[in-house]
Amino acid sequence: MDNLLSIVTFIPAVAAAILALLLRGDDEDARRNAKWVALFATSATFLVSLFILFGFDPQNTGFQFVEEGEWLLGLQYKMGVDGISILFVMLTTFMMPLVIAASWDVTHRVKEYMIAFLLLETLMLGVFMALDLVLFYLFFEAGLIPMFLIIGIWGGKERIYASFKFFLYTFLGSVLMLVAMVGMFSDAGTTDITALLTHEFGSEDFSVLGIHIVGGMQTLMWLAFFASFAVKMPMWPVHTWLPDAHVQAPTAGSVVLAAILLKMGGYGFLRFSLPMFPVGSEVMGPLVLWMSAIAIVYTSLVALVQEDMKKLIAYSSVAHMGFVTMGIFAANQQGIDGAIFQMISHGFISGALFLCVGVIYDRMHTRDIDAYGGLVNRMPAYALIFMLFTMANVGLPGTSGFVGEFLTLMAVFQVNTWVAAVATTGVIFSAGYALWLYRRVVMGDLIKESLKSITDMTRRERAIFAPLVVMTILLGVYPSLVTDIIGPSVEALVGNYETALASAKAAVQHASN
Repeated sequence: MDNLLSIVTFIPAVAAAILALLLRGDDEDARRNAKWVALFATSATFLVSLFILFGFDPQNTGFQFVEEGEWLLGLQYKMGVDGISILFVMLTTFMMPLVIAASWDVTHRVKEYMIAFLLLETLMLGVFMALDLVLFYLFFEAGLIPMFLIIGIWGGKERIYASFKFFLYTFLGSVLMLVAMVGMFSDAGTTDITALLTHEFGSEDFSVLGIHIVGGMQTLMWLAFFASFAVKMPMWPVHTWLPDAHVQAPTAGSVVLAAILLKMGGYGFLRFSLPMFPVGSEVMGPLVLWMSAIAIVYTSLVALVQEDMKKLIAYSSVAHMGFVTMGIFAANQQGIDGAIFQMISHGFISGALFLCVGVIYDRMHTRDIDAYGGLVNRMPAYALIFMLFTMANVGLPGTSGFVGEFLTLMAVFQVNTWVAAVATTGVIFSAGYALWLYRRVVMGDLIKESLKSITDMTRRERAIFAPLVVMTILLGVYPSLVTDIIGPSVEALVGNYETALASAKAAVQHASN
């Protein structure tokens, strides 16, 4: 099928346009129609994306389903997927129908709410498929707008503060990335990402204002991209926007933020930082490894003292993203395999944990851990689901959470044993905060009067969790579902990285002689 990637990308945007132009009024029928249109569009997007997955050849390490042409002002429109990006596309299309289904009880400005999520899906898919710098940047930055509105309009009491903090942090980081992109275009003469992957940027050392820059232009460009992707992940110490955004966002917003939006940072490292700036990646790699290890331990300790369930899970997300950056900059097959696996797995697990919070928040309208206790007595199905995802979050063998963490730790151990040792303590801390949360919310006697009439999960809620349960267990016992798809592309990435690094070092050596 021609233009399959564009069809998948723009189905949600077309649905958003239909809602904006054709749906009138704010009565019960209009609200119900908006929900059904959004659910139908996101489900159709997932079904069409399966054609991409089934038609994809993992052994072909190049870009597939490539679409090319010109659009506004002569800018290049180029889309494609490889073994690294296709699973992020599938994660996005898989999660969005569940997000819409989880929003069924929304009553305030429903049409606008659904339009925001539909546009957000198009922009997120565009990030993972874009093969042109300008196109990538437009998708990457435009995704801020619907998320800003989702937090700012449908969020909690401090929603305005949280939405502006989210917007400013992520936007300011991306300004430096834009400057680097302009530099890349002036150096390479193209914005085509496939051409830039084979272009050698200057790596000769030089001094600026008396500061010696090891790795030269590559290191400066690497730092500019790092400023954007590190905030997006988010990495310590630029992570402080995430807990506020999660706490104030509606449940569906938190799910999208944790499951998909954070992965753009990791994807950016894999698409740009490692292959395009290998010398910069090697120079700055040790710093990233230690930042990741600190993030894992520090945010795990902060999670231990949280009283708000969402905030605890948000800090948990930062810790788990630490394993991702650690695996990527270990720059070996195991590490990058583990990092991608961890991102996919975290999408299911963290999304499910925020949905778990949403289930009881819808009933009690509080996220305070102290407000709960003994829910197993009234909500046995909920207790079972919550326990599964708590254990997966800890990294219990047999769940998808174990595979990614194990692979990244094994990879980092080969590169820096001290970093691996520090990061491993984070696994212990994660068991502490996750089990502590579960015990206080679910276990014990039901002594609070307000909880004695609480009801267990509805059929709709169980249907939302079912696919997440299946994927978490399936990837835990059969991880080759992911590794078989990403393996050849990752192997090619690591091979090209090592070749480019050797070539750059040889060029510098030759110049010095």
